Amino acid sequence: MDGTTIAELTVERAAEVVDLCRRALDLPEDAAEAEPLVATLWHRAAADRPVRVFGAYREDALVGVLIGSRSGEAAHVDLLAVAPEVRRQGVARALLGHAERVLAESGAVAMVLAGNPPHYGWPGIDVRYTPAICLALALGYRQDGTAWNMTADLSYDSSPALRSTEPAEARLAGQGVTVRRAESSDLPALAAFARTTFGGAWDAELAGSVGRPDAGCHLAERDGEVLGFAAYGSSRPSWFGPMGTAPAAEGSGIGGVLLRRCLRDQRAAGVEFAQIGWVGPVPFYSGSAGARIERVFFLYRRALGTRNGSTGS
Repeated sequence: MDGTTIAELTVERAAEVVDLCRRALDLPEDAAEAEPLVATLWHRAAADRPVRVFGAYREDALVGVLIGSRSGEAAHVDLLAVAPEVRRQGVARALLGHAERVLAESGAVAMVLAGNPPHYGWPGIDVRYTPAICLALALGYRQDGTAWNMTADLSYDSSPALRSTEPAEARLAGQGVTVRRAESSDLPALAAFARTTFGGAWDAELAGSVGRPDAGCHLAERDGEVLGFAAYGSSRPSWFGPMGTAPAAEGSGIGGVLLRRCLRDQRAAGVEFAQIGWVGPVPFYSGSAGARIERVFFLYRRALGTRNGSTGS
């Protein structure tokens, strides 16, 4: 760590952070979305929660970055990236240790290596980022869960993810159900439906999808009552979700229609492989869009002030 300094970054350094992430995120799908990732985790997230960004410098060059945020008493590591040329030299360890101390001083009692909805880049650590998992285990973090994404292949015209929805929409219309693109004026009703039916942060994710570039949402309604929605692009342009159907409308085919409408939008925007993030009903996405489980994430947690079961850091 000789010659390395850690400093808190301001938004004026955002372009440097994006450039570093393009080099430091090893998976091509992550590196390609470095700019929207930084915008989501830093600029957009800062509008509704405390966000801290720390950079590691060597000879005035940014070689590492950590973006962290708070959710109640827990602090989240939303992004940790280190330049390839300085890996295995203690940069990530130093950044994480510094963030732990600063966030503990702000009142956080636990550090979580997991996504912090509604603004997140990943559910946790992709298992292919093996050095990050090794670092978490070395520092006393314990696995707190597992999550996975499914991939919908949009790269060819006959993909099952791009099947026509017209016959199903005609059938639904015969039942008085209208399926359409959501507009900004629909957001209050969509948010209320998401909150009361599913809870969680989906109402905020919908706010990040409706009316934003590289994002969108489709809904189903009958007599002005929302029956379901599907959204994409809230956190990342290539990611689909959230989506939900009213319990009374399950089995009607609404979900598959809404899903494929969104996937067609993403395909039209140039997305070849859509990520269905933090998946729950695997059989539904497999059957409706031919999606397959591809990305797997481990989620980690550690009480601040302890490491490997002992006090101190």
